[in-house]
Amino acid sequence: MKTGAKFIVLHPSPHKNGVAAVSPRILLLLFVSFFTFAFALTFFSGRDAAPAAGAAAPAAAKAELPKPVFEALLHYATMNTTLVSGRMSPAELNSISAALRRCGNGCNFLVFGLTHETLLWHSLNYNGRTVFIDESAYRVSKFEEAHPEIEAYDAQFTTKVSELRDLLAHAKEQRVTECRPVQNLLFSDCKLAINDLPNQLYDVAWDVILVDGPRGNFPAAPGRMAAIFTAGVLARSKRGSTAPTHVFVHEIEREAERICSEKFLCKGNLVESVDSLGHFVVGQMEAKSFKFCNKPESSSSSSSSPSYANE
Repeated sequence: MKTGAKFIVLHPSPHKNGVAAVSPRILLLLFVSFFTFAFALTFFSGRDAAPAAGAAAPAAAKAELPKPVFEALLHYATMNTTLVSGRMSPAELNSISAALRRCGNGCNFLVFGLTHETLLWHSLNYNGRTVFIDESAYRVSKFEEAHPEIEAYDAQFTTKVSELRDLLAHAKEQRVTECRPVQNLLFSDCKLAINDLPNQLYDVAWDVILVDGPRGNFPAAPGRMAAIFTAGVLARSKRGSTAPTHVFVHEIEREAERICSEKFLCKGNLVESVDSLGHFVVGQMEAKSFKFCNKPESSSSSSSSPSYANE
């Protein structure tokens, strides 16, 4: 016996077309789970990437050559040194470099003279403060224009090499007043004192001082008498540090440089003589001291070039 065909009619859900109804609670749970997973993935991915970025940073820093070092290398690589007069020998450079290395994290380095070695000094004392003093305002301006990172100032040198004897006589006469070894040079009227620098420079505890200027190779040149006197006073008047000051005088074989070094830096403080460079180590003095050199010293000067070391 045949029976009639049966039909099953499916009616669409009133909530979703072709999809079974889903509880709102389940939808919320799925959304929260997805958000939590995405957040966790982002967090752990970022944390894993951080060390890689941190590890790359020091490598990038090491790869970048400091600008002062770059400029110094470029300067000396392109300079025709055969045309440069008065430049220092390798032994002289090594002597000053050794003093700069003693500072560890950088020196307070005062340099009289803008010379062939200026960029080198600034680079070797990269972590310290290097200040240059020159006789020419024009040269200072042009140098700072080419190298804005250089700190340089001009000073008025009113002395002459031909006046050496008169200047030493004046210093002797005023040794307990204006030309004493411990004082604030900013207020000094001594003819050998450099007192027109920026005020804050007189308060710096200088670790190393180099006298390589101004010009001193002819009678009318300003000479280095004032620079040597000033270096001696700055070293003895040093505050804020008990370490002595290393003072270098270049071309010390010349009469004015030699005699003034004996007088104001003292032969007893000479620790090294390399080629044309004299290296003195000068300690602080009490405020009431009136002699640059306390111990009598025999002079190596000739009769025509008397020593003034003990006056």
